Amino acid sequence: MRRRTMLLLPLALAGSAAAATLSRRRGATPSEDPTPDAGLTLQRVAMGTLWQVVLPPGAPTHAAAAASRALDEVQRLEDVLSEFRPDTEVSRINAAAGADPVRVSQDTWFVTEQSLRYAALSDGAFDPTWAAMRSLWDFRSATPLPPDPAEVRARLPLVDWRAVEMDPAARTIRLRRPGMAMGFGGIAKGYALDRMRALLLGDGVRDFVLYSGGQVLAEGTRAGRPWRVGVQHPREPDALLGALSVTAASVSTGGDYEHSFQHEGRRYHHVIDPRTGWPVEHTASVTIIARTALEADALDTALFVMPPERAMARAREMGVAMLRTDPAMRNEMTPAMRAVFEPRVAMEATESS
Repeated sequence: MRRRTMLLLPLALAGSAAAATLSRRRGATPSEDPTPDAGLTLQRVAMGTLWQVVLPPGAPTHAAAAASRALDEVQRLEDVLSEFRPDTEVSRINAAAGADPVRVSQDTWFVTEQSLRYAALSDGAFDPTWAAMRSLWDFRSATPLPPDPAEVRARLPLVDWRAVEMDPAARTIRLRRPGMAMGFGGIAKGYALDRMRALLLGDGVRDFVLYSGGQVLAEGTRAGRPWRVGVQHPREPDALLGALSVTAASVSTGGDYEHSFQHEGRRYHHVIDPRTGWPVEHTASVTIIARTALEADALDTALFVMPPERAMARAREMGVAMLRTDPAMRNEMTPAMRAVFEPRVAMEATESS
């Protein structure tokens, strides 16, 4: 699921900050970006997206080196968790589906364990074994088409989080059926952001923002004030739904934009319900604020796919801040989100005053 959660500079610069963030995302090479307003930004490409560490003005002298080490950690995790590289632990698990268990590192064990936890919490709306369905959908083709319904039905038995076998004593993982596959696209980036935060805090860096493909993790402050994060409007690429002021939290937005196509009068997009094999139709975007990036990453997918009433109820039960936008662009939010969300109208009024 492509994300669009943007780091904003001070409110008066919100528009230019959003544009700058999008410009940096299009970059393809690691760089350091010192600016008077933003301090220092280090960035690198990994896991198929752009990663950034934003340090405010006045950051300690060793912060840049610490940020570089944090970015190294993302590349290390990609070598372990990617299902697109044949030599990773996840690829070995997938290759052995229906056969032998595979011994894994603590990273793969933890991410698998957490994936199954969120699968259970969401009644299968979040499911790492969705990867068995991936090849049926091609949103990057010049002439994309929906898959044959018979092919979707044939793959559905391979999508079953309950068929992931974990042996704690041996620390092995096995997929019960041949043809099954796991993918951590809905959780691995969040885990990597949490690991980056742990490394930076361990190095004594207290104020920073981490950015990955639209997910933001904010720690500390910028000039004594919380970091500001903008939430992408699902239908207006250059506009925001609103803004959030956050610290010691992660913000993640999942949306049905970026990858979609029309076929015979119906719109298809890339947010697939793993229980049906077809795109979700009741939601356009979901934004989550959570203490950990892993939780925000997993929940923006799980709560997007779940039926809206159940998703909102589950978010309230968990004490998670959630903003949901439906296809008619109507917004609904939990009390925790309402307390911190600043709608676009309020932002524009503040900027013009």
